Amino acid sequence: DVKLVESGGGLVQAGGSLRLSCAASGFSFDDYAIAWFRQVPGKEREGVSCISSSDDRTYYAESVKGRFTISSDNAKNTVYLQMNSLKPEDTAVYYCAAVSGYSGICVTLITVYDYWGQGTQVTVSS
Repeated sequence: DVKLVESGGGLVQAGGSLRLSCAASGFSFDDYAIAWFRQVPGKEREGVSCISSSDDRTYYAESVKGRFTISSDNAKNTVYLQMNSLKPEDTAVYYCAAVSGYSGICVTLITVYDYWGQGTQVTVSS
């Protein structure tokens, strides 16, 4: 079975940094797309960033561009989201999502992704 486990969330002051990890098991890192989404209560899940094994281009939501960086370590079957200059509005539950057998540039459409992690809370205090 495919399992995605997020870690690295927590409480941080505005301007601080966190690095989220998404460790995948039972999942092929040959052709994949992995994305980070976030959600706050009462709002729709928002695509934050994504990465594809077959295309070097990554995607970032405008709200995080220049502050967040997505990367992958295929040897560890892990994708990271480095979050710098955090703002209170970044507070949310962050989810990683994955799809295998994917080619081309990644997208942050929820319907593309077959597998989801349980989420990790990120709280940024002002």
